[in-house]
Amino acid sequence: MVTGDPLHRVLTIDLSRRRFHVEERPELFAAGLGGTGVGIRLLQELCPPGADPLGPDNPIILAVGPLVGLYPLASKTVALFKSPHTGNLGEGHAGGRSAVSIRMAGYGAIVIQGASSRPVYLVIEDDRVRFRDASALWGLSSGSTVGSVIRERETGSGYRSIMRIGPAGEKRVSYACVIVDTYRHFGRLGLGAVFGSKNLKAIVVIGKRTLPTADPRGYRKVYDEIFHAATASPLMKKYHELGTPMNVLPLNELGALPTRNLKQARFEGAQEISGERLAETVLGRRLACAHCPVACIHLAALRVPHPKEPYFYKTSMVGYDYEPIYSLGSMLGISSPTGLLELMEEVESQGLDAMSTGVVLAWATEVLERGLITTKETDGIALSFGDYRGYIGATRRIVTQPNEFYRALANGAEHAASGYGGLDFALTFGGNEMPGYHTGPGAALTFLAGARHSHLDSAGYSVDQKAAAGGDTLSPDALADRLLGEERWRQVLSSLVVCFFSRGIYTPQVVTDALRPLGIELDADALKEFGRDVLARKHAFKAREGFDVTQVRIPRRILETPTPLGRIEESYLRKALKKFE
Repeated sequence: MVTGDPLHRVLTIDLSRRRFHVEERPELFAAGLGGTGVGIRLLQELCPPGADPLGPDNPIILAVGPLVGLYPLASKTVALFKSPHTGNLGEGHAGGRSAVSIRMAGYGAIVIQGASSRPVYLVIEDDRVRFRDASALWGLSSGSTVGSVIRERETGSGYRSIMRIGPAGEKRVSYACVIVDTYRHFGRLGLGAVFGSKNLKAIVVIGKRTLPTADPRGYRKVYDEIFHAATASPLMKKYHELGTPMNVLPLNELGALPTRNLKQARFEGAQEISGERLAETVLGRRLACAHCPVACIHLAALRVPHPKEPYFYKTSMVGYDYEPIYSLGSMLGISSPTGLLELMEEVESQGLDAMSTGVVLAWATEVLERGLITTKETDGIALSFGDYRGYIGATRRIVTQPNEFYRALANGAEHAASGYGGLDFALTFGGNEMPGYHTGPGAALTFLAGARHSHLDSAGYSVDQKAAAGGDTLSPDALADRLLGEERWRQVLSSLVVCFFSRGIYTPQVVTDALRPLGIELDADALKEFGRDVLARKHAFKAREGFDVTQVRIPRRILETPTPLGRIEESYLRKALKKFE
Protein backbone atom coordinates (compact mmCIF):
# COMPACT_ATOMS: atom_id res chain seq x y z
CA MET A 1 0.00 0.00 0.00
CA VAL A 2 1.12 3.54 -0.80
CA THR A 3 0.63 6.06 2.03
CA GLY A 4 0.33 9.84 2.10
CA ASP A 5 -2.60 12.15 1.45
CA PRO A 6 -3.05 12.51 -2.33
CA LEU A 7 -5.70 15.24 -2.29
CA HIS A 8 -3.47 18.06 -3.58
CA ARG A 9 -2.33 16.18 -6.68
CA VAL A 10 -3.85 16.88 -10.11
CA LEU A 11 -3.39 14.34 -12.89
CA THR A 12 -3.62 15.86 -16.38
CA ILE A 13 -4.03 13.54 -19.37
CA ASP A 14 -3.60 14.77 -22.94
CA LEU A 15 -5.46 12.40 -25.26
CA SER A 16 -4.16 14.11 -28.40
CA ARG A 17 -0.52 13.46 -27.53
CA ARG A 18 -1.09 10.43 -25.31
CA ARG A 19 0.87 12.02 -22.51
CA PHE A 20 0.19 12.73 -18.86
CA HIS A 21 1.73 14.59 -15.96
CA VAL A 22 1.05 15.16 -12.27
CA GLU A 23 1.15 18.52 -10.48
CA GLU A 24 1.06 19.36 -6.80
CA ARG A 25 -1.56 22.12 -6.39
CA PRO A 26 -1.90 22.73 -2.64
CA GLU A 27 -2.97 26.35 -3.20
CA LEU A 28 -5.81 25.19 -5.47
CA PHE A 29 -7.19 22.81 -2.85
CA ALA A 30 -6.64 25.27 0.00
CA ALA A 31 -8.85 27.74 -1.84
CA GLY A 32 -11.29 25.30 -3.44
CA LEU A 33 -11.37 22.56 -0.77
CA GLY A 34 -12.11 19.81 -3.33
CA GLY A 35 -14.92 18.57 -5.55
CA THR A 36 -16.98 21.40 -7.01
CA GLY A 37 -14.84 24.13 -5.49
CA VAL A 38 -11.71 22.81 -7.18
CA GLY A 39 -13.53 21.71 -10.33
CA ILE A 40 -15.02 25.11 -11.15
CA ARG A 41 -11.64 26.78 -10.66
CA LEU A 42 -10.02 24.31 -13.04
CA LEU A 43 -12.83 24.77 -15.56
CA GLN A 44 -12.37 28.56 -15.47
CA GLU A 45 -8.64 28.08 -15.87
CA LEU A 46 -8.61 25.47 -18.65
CA CYS A 47 -11.77 25.93 -20.75
CA PRO A 48 -11.30 28.80 -23.24
CA PRO A 49 -14.23 31.24 -23.61
CA GLY A 50 -16.53 30.12 -26.40
CA ALA A 51 -14.96 26.66 -26.62
CA ASP A 52 -16.86 24.09 -28.68
CA PRO A 53 -18.32 21.66 -26.10
CA LEU A 54 -17.58 18.81 -28.51
CA GLY A 55 -14.14 20.10 -29.46
CA PRO A 56 -10.74 19.15 -28.05
CA ASP A 57 -10.49 22.38 -26.03
CA ASN A 58 -13.32 21.35 -23.69
CA PRO A 59 -11.71 19.69 -20.64
CA ILE A 60 -13.24 16.96 -18.52
CA ILE A 61 -12.53 17.54 -14.84
CA LEU A 62 -13.15 14.85 -12.24
CA ALA A 63 -12.65 16.00 -8.65
CA VAL A 64 -13.07 14.53 -5.17
CA GLY A 65 -13.03 16.10 -1.72
CA PRO A 66 -11.28 15.89 1.65
CA LEU A 67 -13.93 13.68 3.28
CA VAL A 68 -13.85 11.06 0.51
CA GLY A 69 -12.55 7.70 1.68
CA LEU A 70 -12.66 8.81 5.29
CA TYR A 71 -16.24 9.51 6.37
CA PRO A 72 -19.59 7.80 5.73
CA LEU A 73 -21.61 9.04 2.74
CA ALA A 74 -18.62 10.94 1.31
CA SER A 75 -18.91 8.87 -1.84
CA LYS A 76 -19.30 11.14 -4.86
CA THR A 77 -17.11 12.30 -7.72
CA VAL A 78 -17.89 15.67 -9.29
CA ALA A 79 -17.47 16.15 -13.05
CA LEU A 80 -17.15 19.67 -14.51
CA PHE A 81 -17.17 20.43 -18.25
CA LYS A 82 -18.81 22.68 -20.78
CA SER A 83 -22.18 21.14 -21.58
CA PRO A 84 -23.03 20.24 -25.19
CA HIS A 85 -26.69 20.21 -24.13
CA THR A 86 -26.99 23.77 -22.82
CA GLY A 87 -23.81 25.40 -24.12
CA ASN A 88 -22.67 26.52 -20.67
CA LEU A 89 -21.91 24.87 -17.33
CA GLY A 90 -21.91 21.08 -17.26
CA GLU A 91 -21.79 19.41 -13.87
CA GLY A 92 -22.53 15.85 -12.77
CA HIS A 93 -22.17 13.88 -9.55
CA ALA A 94 -21.68 10.11 -9.52
CA GLY A 95 -21.27 7.59 -6.74
CA GLY A 96 -20.32 3.95 -6.91
CA ARG A 97 -16.64 3.46 -6.17
CA SER A 98 -15.44 6.30 -8.38
CA ALA A 99 -14.52 8.84 -5.70
CA VAL A 100 -12.72 6.39 -3.41
CA SER A 101 -10.79 4.92 -6.35
CA ILE A 102 -9.64 8.35 -7.55
CA ARG A 103 -8.43 9.42 -4.15
CA MET A 104 -6.77 6.12 -3.38
CA ALA A 105 -5.08 6.17 -6.78
CA GLY A 106 -3.37 9.30 -5.53
CA TYR A 107 -5.34 12.26 -6.88
CA GLY A 108 -7.68 15.02 -5.82
CA ALA A 109 -8.55 15.80 -9.43
CA ILE A 110 -8.12 14.33 -12.91
CA VAL A 111 -8.15 16.58 -15.99
CA ILE A 112 -8.64 15.09 -19.46
CA GLN A 113 -7.79 17.30 -22.42
CA GLY A 114 -7.57 17.00 -26.19
CA ALA A 115 -9.05 14.20 -28.28
CA SER A 116 -7.73 10.81 -29.34
CA SER A 117 -7.43 10.07 -33.06
CA ARG A 118 -9.03 6.65 -32.50
CA PRO A 119 -11.16 4.97 -29.80
CA VAL A 120 -9.32 4.57 -26.52
CA TYR A 121 -9.92 3.80 -22.88
CA LEU A 122 -7.71 4.87 -20.00
CA VAL A 123 -6.36 2.84 -17.11
CA ILE A 124 -5.20 5.00 -14.21
CA GLU A 125 -3.28 3.21 -11.45
CA ASP A 126 -1.10 5.04 -8.95
CA ASP A 127 1.41 7.11 -10.99
CA ARG A 128 0.77 5.31 -14.27
CA VAL A 129 -1.70 5.98 -17.08
CA ARG A 130 -2.13 3.41 -19.82
CA PHE A 131 -3.84 4.19 -23.12
CA ARG A 132 -5.74 1.10 -24.32
CA ASP A 133 -7.17 0.54 -27.78
CA ALA A 134 -10.99 0.63 -27.56
CA SER A 135 -11.78 -0.01 -31.23
CA ALA A 136 -13.38 -3.36 -30.40
CA LEU A 137 -15.51 -1.74 -27.69
CA TRP A 138 -16.81 1.09 -29.89
CA GLY A 139 -20.49 0.55 -30.58
CA LEU A 140 -21.06 -1.72 -27.59
CA SER A 141 -23.69 -0.93 -24.98
CA SER A 142 -22.74 1.09 -21.94
CA GLY A 143 -23.98 -1.50 -19.49
CA SER A 144 -22.61 -4.91 -18.66
CA THR A 145 -21.02 -5.58 -22.08
CA VAL A 146 -18.26 -2.98 -21.92
CA GLY A 147 -17.82 -3.49 -18.19
CA SER A 148 -17.42 -7.25 -18.60
CA VAL A 149 -14.75 -6.89 -21.27
CA ILE A 150 -12.76 -4.37 -19.26
CA ARG A 151 -13.06 -6.40 -16.06
CA GLU A 152 -11.61 -9.40 -17.89
CA ARG A 153 -8.76 -7.38 -19.40
CA GLU A 154 -7.66 -5.31 -16.43
CA THR A 155 -6.46 -6.01 -12.91
CA GLY A 156 -7.59 -4.23 -9.76
CA SER A 157 -10.72 -6.14 -8.82
CA GLY A 158 -12.07 -4.74 -5.57
CA TYR A 159 -10.08 -1.51 -5.90
CA ARG A 160 -11.26 -0.10 -9.21
CA SER A 161 -14.00 2.00 -10.72
CA ILE A 162 -15.08 1.79 -14.35
CA MET A 163 -16.73 4.74 -16.10
CA ARG A 164 -17.97 4.17 -19.65
CA ILE A 165 -20.24 5.43 -22.38
CA GLY A 166 -22.64 3.69 -24.74
CA PRO A 167 -23.65 4.29 -28.36
CA ALA A 168 -25.39 7.57 -27.44
CA GLY A 169 -22.10 9.10 -26.30
CA GLU A 170 -20.34 7.86 -29.40
CA LYS A 171 -23.06 9.47 -31.55
CA ARG A 172 -22.73 12.65 -29.46
CA VAL A 173 -26.34 12.80 -28.36
CA SER A 174 -26.29 15.99 -26.32
CA TYR A 175 -27.78 14.32 -23.23
CA ALA A 176 -25.70 11.12 -23.34
CA CYS A 177 -24.53 10.03 -19.90
CA VAL A 178 -21.53 8.22 -18.41
CA ILE A 179 -22.29 5.00 -16.55
CA VAL A 180 -20.23 4.47 -13.41
CA ASP A 181 -19.79 1.02 -11.90
CA THR A 182 -22.88 -0.31 -13.72
CA TYR A 183 -25.61 1.35 -11.65
CA ARG A 184 -24.50 4.97 -11.04
CA HIS A 185 -24.22 7.82 -13.54
CA PHE A 186 -22.91 11.20 -14.50
CA GLY A 187 -26.39 11.65 -15.86
CA ARG A 188 -27.34 15.12 -16.90
CA LEU A 189 -25.98 17.71 -19.32
CA GLY A 190 -24.13 15.44 -21.73
CA LEU A 191 -20.81 14.30 -20.28
CA GLY A 192 -21.21 11.12 -22.35
CA ALA A 193 -21.19 13.19 -25.55
CA VAL A 194 -17.98 14.92 -24.41
CA PHE A 195 -16.40 11.50 -23.86
CA GLY A 196 -17.54 10.48 -27.34
CA SER A 197 -16.15 13.63 -28.93
CA LYS A 198 -12.75 12.71 -27.48
CA ASN A 199 -13.00 9.08 -28.71
CA LEU A 200 -12.89 8.13 -25.04
CA LYS A 201 -14.91 4.97 -24.38
CA ALA A 202 -14.06 4.39 -20.74
CA ILE A 203 -11.87 5.26 -17.77
CA VAL A 204 -10.66 2.66 -15.29
CA VAL A 205 -9.29 3.99 -11.99
CA ILE A 206 -7.48 1.64 -9.60
CA GLY A 207 -6.55 2.91 -6.15
CA LYS A 208 -4.89 1.16 -3.21
CA ARG A 209 -3.52 3.96 -1.02
CA THR A 210 -4.21 4.42 2.65
CA LEU A 211 -5.28 7.86 3.84
CA PRO A 212 -3.75 9.55 6.89
CA THR A 213 -5.49 11.86 9.36
CA ALA A 214 -3.85 14.60 11.41
CA ASP A 215 -5.77 13.58 14.56
CA PRO A 216 -6.70 9.87 14.48
CA ARG A 217 -8.51 9.91 17.82
CA GLY A 218 -10.57 12.99 16.95
CA TYR A 219 -11.31 11.51 13.54
CA ARG A 220 -12.59 8.26 15.05
CA LYS A 221 -14.92 10.17 17.38
CA VAL A 222 -16.46 12.24 14.58
CA TYR A 223 -16.67 9.20 12.29
CA ASP A 224 -18.66 7.27 14.90
CA GLU A 225 -21.06 10.18 15.41
CA ILE A 226 -21.74 10.52 11.69
CA PHE A 227 -22.10 6.77 11.22
CA HIS A 228 -24.60 6.56 14.07
CA ALA A 229 -26.60 9.51 12.71
CA ALA A 230 -26.74 7.88 9.27
CA THR A 231 -27.79 4.44 10.46
CA ALA A 232 -30.27 5.69 13.06
CA SER A 233 -31.99 8.23 10.79
CA PRO A 234 -35.59 7.29 9.87
CA LEU A 235 -35.13 9.01 6.49
CA MET A 236 -31.98 7.02 5.74
CA LYS A 237 -33.87 3.85 6.72
CA LYS A 238 -36.54 4.81 4.19
CA TYR A 239 -33.89 5.35 1.53
CA HIS A 240 -32.67 1.81 2.25
CA GLU A 241 -36.12 0.24 2.23
CA LEU A 242 -37.73 1.91 -0.78
CA GLY A 243 -35.14 4.35 -2.12
CA THR A 244 -36.17 7.53 -3.89
CA PRO A 245 -39.21 5.76 -5.48
CA MET A 246 -40.86 6.39 -2.11
CA ASN A 247 -41.67 9.81 -3.64
CA VAL A 248 -44.07 8.50 -6.31
CA LEU A 249 -47.24 8.15 -4.23
CA PRO A 250 -46.84 11.27 -2.04
CA LEU A 251 -46.17 13.47 -5.09
CA ASN A 252 -49.09 11.92 -6.95
CA GLU A 253 -51.38 12.52 -3.97
CA LEU A 254 -50.26 16.16 -3.85
CA GLY A 255 -50.94 16.60 -7.56
CA ALA A 256 -47.26 17.21 -8.29
CA LEU A 257 -46.32 14.15 -10.39
CA PRO A 258 -45.78 15.27 -14.03
CA THR A 259 -47.91 13.07 -16.27
CA ARG A 260 -48.22 12.81 -20.08
CA ASN A 261 -45.96 15.77 -20.81
CA LEU A 262 -47.41 17.60 -17.81
CA LYS A 263 -50.91 17.72 -19.22
CA GLN A 264 -51.79 16.49 -15.75
CA ALA A 265 -49.99 16.31 -12.43
CA ARG A 266 -51.66 13.12 -11.20
CA PHE A 267 -51.23 9.69 -12.76
CA GLU A 268 -53.91 7.06 -12.43
CA GLY A 269 -51.25 4.35 -12.77
CA ALA A 270 -49.01 5.69 -9.99
CA GLN A 271 -49.74 2.79 -7.64
CA GLU A 272 -48.44 0.26 -10.18
CA ILE A 273 -45.05 1.97 -10.56
CA SER A 274 -44.69 3.14 -6.95
CA GLY A 275 -41.70 2.27 -4.81
CA GLU A 276 -43.92 0.11 -2.64
CA ARG A 277 -45.28 -1.95 -5.56
CA LEU A 278 -41.86 -2.37 -7.17
CA ALA A 279 -40.38 -3.51 -3.85
CA GLU A 280 -43.18 -6.05 -3.43
CA THR A 281 -42.98 -7.47 -6.96
CA VAL A 282 -39.61 -6.96 -8.69
CA LEU A 283 -36.98 -5.79 -6.18
CA GLY A 284 -34.07 -8.18 -6.47
CA ARG A 285 -31.18 -6.52 -4.67
CA ARG A 286 -29.94 -3.42 -2.86
CA LEU A 287 -26.48 -1.94 -3.32
CA ALA A 288 -24.47 0.83 -1.68
CA CYS A 289 -21.87 3.26 -2.94
CA ALA A 290 -18.41 2.82 -1.43
CA HIS A 291 -18.21 3.94 2.20
CA CYS A 292 -22.01 4.28 2.53
CA PRO A 293 -24.00 2.37 5.17
CA VAL A 294 -27.39 3.20 3.64
CA ALA A 295 -27.58 1.13 0.41
CA CYS A 296 -30.19 3.20 -1.43
CA ILE A 297 -29.51 1.66 -4.87
CA HIS A 298 -32.44 -0.59 -5.80
CA LEU A 299 -32.24 -3.21 -8.56
CA ALA A 300 -35.25 -4.84 -10.17
CA ALA A 301 -35.10 -8.35 -11.60
CA LEU A 302 -36.52 -8.05 -15.11
CA ARG A 303 -37.47 -11.41 -16.67
CA VAL A 304 -38.12 -11.28 -20.42
CA PRO A 305 -39.32 -14.51 -22.08
CA HIS A 306 -37.44 -15.95 -25.05
CA PRO A 307 -39.36 -15.14 -28.25
CA LYS A 308 -39.33 -18.78 -29.42
CA GLU A 309 -38.27 -21.11 -26.62
CA PRO A 310 -40.81 -21.80 -23.85
CA TYR A 311 -39.62 -21.61 -20.23
CA PHE A 312 -36.47 -19.69 -21.21
CA TYR A 313 -35.98 -16.16 -19.90
CA LYS A 314 -33.42 -13.43 -20.02
CA THR A 315 -33.05 -11.99 -16.54
CA SER A 316 -31.53 -8.53 -16.15
CA MET A 317 -30.93 -6.41 -13.08
CA VAL A 318 -32.23 -2.92 -13.77
CA GLY A 319 -31.47 -0.04 -11.41
CA TYR A 320 -34.46 2.18 -10.69
CA ASP A 321 -34.90 5.52 -8.93
CA TYR A 322 -37.64 8.11 -8.70
CA GLU A 323 -36.36 10.18 -11.63
CA PRO A 324 -36.49 7.44 -14.30
CA ILE A 325 -39.85 6.23 -12.89
CA TYR A 326 -41.22 9.73 -13.43
CA SER A 327 -39.60 10.45 -16.79
CA LEU A 328 -40.07 7.02 -18.39
CA GLY A 329 -43.24 6.18 -16.45
CA SER A 330 -45.80 8.84 -15.57
CA MET A 331 -44.42 11.39 -18.03
CA LEU A 332 -45.04 8.85 -20.83
CA GLY A 333 -48.23 7.44 -19.35
CA ILE A 334 -46.64 4.01 -18.72
CA SER A 335 -48.08 2.08 -15.79
CA SER A 336 -46.82 -1.40 -16.67
CA PRO A 337 -43.87 -2.23 -14.37
CA THR A 338 -42.47 -4.63 -16.96
CA GLY A 339 -42.83 -2.10 -19.76
CA LEU A 340 -41.26 0.61 -17.63
CA LEU A 341 -38.28 -1.60 -16.76
CA GLU A 342 -37.80 -2.67 -20.38
CA LEU A 343 -37.71 0.99 -21.44
CA MET A 344 -35.32 1.81 -18.58
CA GLU A 345 -33.05 -1.01 -19.69
CA GLU A 346 -33.01 0.31 -23.27
CA VAL A 347 -32.19 3.84 -22.14
CA GLU A 348 -29.42 2.45 -19.94
CA SER A 349 -28.03 0.25 -22.70
CA GLN A 350 -27.82 3.18 -25.11
CA GLY A 351 -26.17 5.38 -22.46
CA LEU A 352 -28.79 8.14 -22.34
CA ASP A 353 -29.86 10.40 -19.50
CA ALA A 354 -33.24 9.03 -18.41
CA MET A 355 -34.82 12.35 -17.48
CA SER A 356 -34.00 14.10 -20.73
CA THR A 357 -34.99 11.04 -22.78
CA GLY A 358 -38.41 10.78 -21.16
CA VAL A 359 -39.18 14.48 -21.53
CA VAL A 360 -37.99 14.47 -25.16
CA LEU A 361 -40.23 11.49 -25.96
CA ALA A 362 -43.20 13.08 -24.17
CA TRP A 363 -42.79 16.24 -26.24
CA ALA A 364 -42.50 14.18 -29.44
CA THR A 365 -45.71 12.32 -28.56
CA GLU A 366 -47.67 15.52 -28.10
CA VAL A 367 -46.27 17.04 -31.28
CA LEU A 368 -47.51 13.96 -33.15
CA GLU A 369 -50.89 14.09 -31.37
CA ARG A 370 -51.35 17.71 -32.45
CA GLY A 371 -50.53 16.96 -36.07
CA LEU A 372 -47.40 19.13 -36.16
CA ILE A 373 -45.55 16.07 -37.47
CA THR A 374 -46.62 12.72 -38.93
CA THR A 375 -45.35 9.18 -38.63
CA LYS A 376 -43.05 10.02 -41.53
CA GLU A 377 -40.93 12.04 -39.09
CA THR A 378 -41.12 9.32 -36.42
CA ASP A 379 -39.96 6.68 -38.91
CA GLY A 380 -43.27 4.86 -38.83
CA ILE A 381 -43.66 4.77 -35.03
CA ALA A 382 -47.11 5.91 -33.89
CA LEU A 383 -45.93 7.39 -30.58
CA SER A 384 -48.71 7.12 -28.03
CA PHE A 385 -48.76 7.71 -24.28
CA GLY A 386 -48.59 4.34 -22.54
CA ASP A 387 -47.06 2.44 -25.49
CA TYR A 388 -43.68 1.43 -24.10
CA ARG A 389 -42.80 -0.65 -27.16
CA GLY A 390 -43.07 2.42 -29.38
CA TYR A 391 -40.88 4.37 -26.97
CA ILE A 392 -38.24 1.64 -27.00
CA GLY A 393 -38.11 1.90 -30.79
CA ALA A 394 -37.92 5.69 -30.67
CA THR A 395 -35.14 5.57 -28.07
CA ARG A 396 -33.03 3.45 -30.41
CA ARG A 397 -33.66 5.89 -33.24
CA ILE A 398 -32.56 8.87 -31.14
CA VAL A 399 -29.17 7.17 -31.15
CA THR A 400 -29.11 5.77 -34.71
CA GLN A 401 -30.69 9.00 -36.07
CA PRO A 402 -32.24 7.69 -39.32
CA ASN A 403 -33.69 11.10 -40.25
CA GLU A 404 -33.66 14.80 -39.46
CA PHE A 405 -36.38 14.54 -36.81
CA TYR A 406 -34.42 12.08 -34.69
CA ARG A 407 -31.27 14.13 -35.19
CA ALA A 408 -33.24 17.03 -33.71
CA LEU A 409 -34.44 14.89 -30.79
CA ALA A 410 -30.81 13.93 -30.14
CA ASN A 411 -30.20 17.57 -29.21
CA GLY A 412 -33.06 17.87 -26.74
CA ALA A 413 -36.67 19.02 -26.59
CA GLU A 414 -35.97 22.74 -26.88
CA HIS A 415 -33.78 22.28 -29.96
CA ALA A 416 -36.36 20.00 -31.59
CA ALA A 417 -39.21 22.41 -30.81
CA SER A 418 -37.34 25.26 -32.49
CA GLY A 419 -37.62 23.35 -35.75
CA TYR A 420 -40.94 21.51 -35.45
CA GLY A 421 -43.09 23.73 -33.23
CA GLY A 422 -44.53 23.01 -29.82
CA LEU A 423 -42.17 25.25 -27.86
CA ASP A 424 -44.90 26.09 -25.31
CA PHE A 425 -45.00 22.49 -24.16
CA ALA A 426 -41.28 21.72 -24.53
CA LEU A 427 -40.51 21.25 -20.85
CA THR A 428 -36.96 22.56 -20.63
CA PHE A 429 -35.36 25.04 -18.26
CA GLY A 430 -32.19 26.74 -19.45
CA GLY A 431 -32.11 24.02 -22.11
CA ASN A 432 -32.25 21.14 -19.60
CA GLU A 433 -35.30 18.89 -19.46
CA MET A 434 -37.68 19.03 -16.51
CA PRO A 435 -37.09 17.01 -13.33
CA GLY A 436 -40.06 15.20 -11.80
CA TYR A 437 -41.46 17.82 -9.44
CA HIS A 438 -44.40 20.07 -10.36
CA THR A 439 -44.83 21.26 -6.80
CA GLY A 440 -45.02 25.03 -7.27
CA PRO A 441 -42.90 28.15 -7.77
CA GLY A 442 -40.00 26.90 -5.63
CA ALA A 443 -39.37 23.93 -7.90
CA ALA A 444 -39.82 26.02 -11.05
CA LEU A 445 -37.42 28.66 -9.81
CA THR A 446 -34.84 26.00 -8.91
CA PHE A 447 -35.03 24.59 -12.45
CA LEU A 448 -34.82 28.03 -14.06
CA ALA A 449 -32.06 29.62 -11.97
CA GLY A 450 -30.10 26.76 -10.41
CA ALA A 451 -26.57 26.45 -11.71
CA ARG A 452 -27.31 23.01 -13.22
CA HIS A 453 -31.07 23.58 -13.80
CA SER A 454 -31.54 20.57 -11.54
CA HIS A 455 -33.96 19.79 -8.72
CA LEU A 456 -30.86 19.06 -6.62
CA ASP A 457 -29.52 22.61 -6.94
CA SER A 458 -31.66 24.01 -4.13
CA ALA A 459 -34.59 21.63 -3.59
CA GLY A 460 -37.30 24.22 -4.19
CA TYR A 461 -39.76 21.35 -4.32
CA SER A 462 -39.25 20.89 -0.58
CA VAL A 463 -40.12 24.54 0.08
CA ASP A 464 -43.28 24.09 -2.00
CA GLN A 465 -44.30 20.94 -0.17
CA LYS A 466 -43.93 22.62 3.21
CA ALA A 467 -46.06 25.53 1.98
CA ALA A 468 -48.69 23.09 0.70
CA ALA A 469 -48.75 21.42 4.12
CA GLY A 470 -49.66 24.72 5.75
CA GLY A 471 -46.43 26.65 5.80
CA ASP A 472 -45.97 30.26 4.82
CA THR A 473 -46.26 31.30 1.19
CA LEU A 474 -43.12 33.28 0.46
CA SER A 475 -42.77 36.47 -1.52
CA PRO A 476 -40.70 36.22 -4.72
CA ASP A 477 -37.71 37.87 -3.03
CA ALA A 478 -37.95 35.71 0.07
CA LEU A 479 -38.22 32.52 -1.98
CA ALA A 480 -35.21 33.50 -4.10
CA ASP A 481 -33.17 34.30 -0.99
CA ARG A 482 -34.02 30.93 0.57
CA LEU A 483 -33.11 29.02 -2.57
CA LEU A 484 -29.87 30.95 -3.02
CA GLY A 485 -28.90 30.23 0.58
CA GLU A 486 -29.56 26.52 0.11
CA GLU A 487 -27.68 26.36 -3.19
CA ARG A 488 -24.67 28.10 -1.65
CA TRP A 489 -24.59 25.55 1.17
CA ARG A 490 -24.77 22.72 -1.34
CA GLN A 491 -21.56 24.02 -2.91
CA VAL A 492 -19.89 23.21 0.40
CA LEU A 493 -21.34 19.69 0.44
CA SER A 494 -20.39 19.05 -3.20
CA SER A 495 -16.86 20.27 -2.53
CA LEU A 496 -16.37 17.89 0.40
CA VAL A 497 -17.87 15.65 -1.55
CA VAL A 498 -20.86 14.14 0.32
CA CYS A 499 -24.13 12.70 -0.94
CA PHE A 500 -26.94 15.27 -0.85
CA PHE A 501 -29.17 12.65 0.80
CA SER A 502 -27.03 13.20 3.89
CA ARG A 503 -27.43 16.97 3.97
CA GLY A 504 -29.47 16.68 7.17
CA ILE A 505 -26.51 14.97 8.82
CA TYR A 506 -23.68 17.14 7.50
CA THR A 507 -24.69 20.39 9.18
CA PRO A 508 -22.21 23.31 9.34
CA GLN A 509 -21.12 22.20 12.82
CA VAL A 510 -20.63 18.58 11.75
CA VAL A 511 -18.65 19.69 8.68
CA THR A 512 -16.41 21.85 10.86
CA ASP A 513 -15.91 18.95 13.28
CA ALA A 514 -15.19 16.50 10.44
CA LEU A 515 -12.58 18.74 8.81
CA ARG A 516 -10.65 19.53 11.99
CA PRO A 517 -9.07 16.05 12.46
CA LEU A 518 -7.90 16.32 8.85
CA GLY A 519 -6.00 19.52 9.62
CA ILE A 520 -8.54 21.86 7.97
CA GLU A 521 -9.91 24.68 10.13
CA LEU A 522 -13.09 26.29 8.76
CA ASP A 523 -15.89 27.64 10.94
CA ALA A 524 -19.52 28.14 9.92
CA ASP A 525 -18.94 31.69 8.68
CA ALA A 526 -15.97 30.62 6.54
CA LEU A 527 -18.00 27.75 5.07
CA LYS A 528 -20.85 30.11 4.25
CA GLU A 529 -18.51 32.50 2.45
CA PHE A 530 -16.88 29.60 0.63
CA GLY A 531 -20.25 28.42 -0.70
CA ARG A 532 -21.09 31.92 -1.86
CA ASP A 533 -17.80 32.14 -3.78
CA VAL A 534 -18.20 28.78 -5.52
CA LEU A 535 -21.73 29.56 -6.68
CA ALA A 536 -20.61 32.99 -7.90
CA ARG A 537 -17.90 31.29 -9.97
CA LYS A 538 -20.46 28.98 -11.53
CA HIS A 539 -22.72 31.89 -12.42
CA ALA A 540 -19.75 33.78 -13.85
CA PHE A 541 -18.84 30.83 -16.08
CA LYS A 542 -22.41 30.56 -17.32
CA ALA A 543 -22.60 34.28 -18.04
CA ARG A 544 -19.27 34.10 -19.86
CA GLU A 545 -20.73 31.40 -22.11
CA GLY A 546 -23.85 33.43 -22.89
CA PHE A 547 -26.45 32.46 -20.30
CA ASP A 548 -28.68 35.27 -19.00
CA VAL A 549 -31.03 34.27 -16.17
CA THR A 550 -33.32 37.23 -16.86
CA GLN A 551 -33.93 35.94 -20.40
CA VAL A 552 -34.45 32.27 -19.56
CA ARG A 553 -37.52 30.78 -21.23
CA ILE A 554 -40.42 29.77 -18.96
CA PRO A 555 -42.38 26.87 -20.52
CA ARG A 556 -46.05 27.83 -20.86
CA ARG A 557 -47.16 24.37 -19.78
CA ILE A 558 -45.91 24.83 -16.21
CA LEU A 559 -48.12 27.92 -15.93
CA GLU A 560 -51.19 26.12 -17.27
CA THR A 561 -51.18 22.90 -15.20
CA PRO A 562 -52.09 23.55 -11.55
CA THR A 563 -49.65 22.66 -8.76
CA PRO A 564 -50.48 21.87 -5.11
CA LEU A 565 -50.14 25.63 -4.57
CA GLY A 566 -52.37 26.54 -7.50
CA ARG A 567 -51.23 27.96 -10.81
CA ILE A 568 -47.74 29.44 -11.05
CA GLU A 569 -47.71 33.07 -12.15
CA GLU A 570 -45.06 34.11 -14.66
CA SER A 571 -44.83 37.57 -13.07
CA TYR A 572 -43.94 35.94 -9.73
CA LEU A 573 -41.14 33.91 -11.32
CA ARG A 574 -39.76 36.87 -13.27
CA LYS A 575 -39.58 38.99 -10.13
CA ALA A 576 -37.81 36.20 -8.23
CA LEU A 577 -35.35 35.64 -11.10
CA LYS A 578 -34.05 39.20 -10.71
CA LYS A 579 -32.42 38.13 -7.43
CA PHE A 580 -30.18 35.75 -9.39
CA GLU A 581 -28.67 38.44 -11.67
